[in-house]
Amino acid sequence: MELALPLDQMSTEEKLRALEMIWADLSQHEDEIESPSWHGDVLKEREERVASGKESFVPWEEAKAQLRKRRR
Repeated sequence: MELALPLDQMSTEEKLRALEMIWADLSQHEDEIESPSWHGDVLKEREERVASGKESFVPWEEAKAQLRKRRR
């Protein structure tokens, strides 16, 4: 099945909403999705950077709000 979205006609906000809807659907079927082999290594490295204070993260909702403010 091929799905075509009118990406060139969609605003950034519409594209982000579409991504959120797809992610929400995929998250409900996470047992069907296998992580790539390198993913564990990347997560471990990021955890180490956070633990050492070299990296910090912003909650996803806050990050989305910041991105939306930038577009205005």
